[in-house]
Amino acid sequence: MKEMRIGHGYDVHRLTEGRRLIIGGVEIPHSMGLLGHSDADVLLHAIMDSIIGALALGDIGKHFPDTSDEFFGISSMHLVTRVKKMLDERGGRIINLDSTLIMQKPKVAPYIEKMRENIAFALGCEKERINVKATTEEKLGFTGREEGVSAHAVVLLEIDN
Repeated sequence: MKEMRIGHGYDVHRLTEGRRLIIGGVEIPHSMGLLGHSDADVLLHAIMDSIIGALALGDIGKHFPDTSDEFFGISSMHLVTRVKKMLDERGGRIINLDSTLIMQKPKVAPYIEKMRENIAFALGCEKERINVKATTEEKLGFTGREEGVSAHAVVLLEIDN
């Protein structure tokens, strides 16, 4: 018997000087990067949280705590492959994943297809099942003031029971 599950993920990271800006596994040229224990890939963190949530396994902080040296500076793409293993162990597959980046600058449209490819590859599914979009907040709030970047993700999973 197959079961359908939905998960939602959200993440936010502060922009700071002296860090690389990595989103969706893509390094984007910018004067600032995201601050975090890992590479702070806000999009991948939201995606992982959506999958872990749909599996009712808590959140990424439970599985990849920011107090652990093991995860210091780690690529979030590596962490996504570990979440994929959790999904595989439960007989799950991605039906579709929709995500939204919220940031004022830089414009990420030129990088979205590569992000989709990276995410699909790490999750072992077709790129057509992955959507990434971006929006600004019209200079409102912390993202509009370019203080940080946030991301939301929603996933629909099919699980074998």
